[in-house]
Amino acid sequence: MRFFDKLKQGLAKTRKALIENTEALFRGRAIDESLLEELEETLIMADVGPQAATSITTSLREKIKQGKALDNSNLKSALKDEIKKMLKEGQKIMCAGEKPYVILTVGVNGVGKTTTIGKLARHFTDHGFSVMLAAGDTFRAAAAEQLEIWAQRAGAQIVKHKSGADPAAVAFDAVASARAKNIDVLIIDTAGRLHTKVNLMEELKKIKRIVSKEIPSAPHEVLLVVDATSGQNAINQAQIFNKAVGVTGIALTKLDGTAKGGIILAINKELNIPVKLIGVGEAVEDLQDFDPAEFVEALFD
Repeated sequence: MRFFDKLKQGLAKTRKALIENTEALFRGRAIDESLLEELEETLIMADVGPQAATSITTSLREKIKQGKALDNSNLKSALKDEIKKMLKEGQKIMCAGEKPYVILTVGVNGVGKTTTIGKLARHFTDHGFSVMLAAGDTFRAAAAEQLEIWAQRAGAQIVKHKSGADPAAVAFDAVASARAKNIDVLIIDTAGRLHTKVNLMEELKKIKRIVSKEIPSAPHEVLLVVDATSGQNAINQAQIFNKAVGVTGIALTKLDGTAKGGIILAINKELNIPVKLIGVGEAVEDLQDFDPAEFVEALFD
């Protein structure tokens, strides 16, 4: 199955929550202020977020005043255009410049961080790049072992320490090893427990400082992995991690099992952080670069 078809299939619950409910709202209704207020509520219920929902309805209100959306079919088309406009085209994650290209991955436990790292590693090795993984989540039981399995699958090398070791020390050794071996891409895993606690954020800051000290331009990407099923919680997580380490891109996982896919719009509007990767299944090829135009077509198709 092509990725577009999987994306379309994966967005089925989101489509029902967002598009089908919106279409039902439009059906047989006069286009007036009452309809637009209900539309805003529908968008918020679909986890589009209050800022994005208000922005969309404000823009539609202007179009209606200008006579650009006077019937229900035009209104749906205008809604599609607004959603497409809101989604930013993020720069793809690509290995470029000095070696190693360092990706620091962050996120709470249970969002699919290890799996995302493994799939990303496989993507790079499939394109001929050498990859090293750093097992920086030293506190969660079996985290290093899970990452090691993914390293084997992806044909990547791995640096790990014993359980409970200093994550920053793992990152330091991984950077040194990657430089010595002329590795193209270094992906650093980190702990994800208790994301609201100060100690984890301080730990992440320390890892980032260590990496930057060794390679001033690194990390080249700080990738936050969030679970689409968590809805508005994803926004809270992103705000906390962004404040601590400066998130440059988001990988949105588990889009295939949720009605909360509208969170992509909330992330773009409220955080101004581009969604760079989306996951719509378990297979390696189910993690892909986020293409806003493709996403909107799959959502409305």
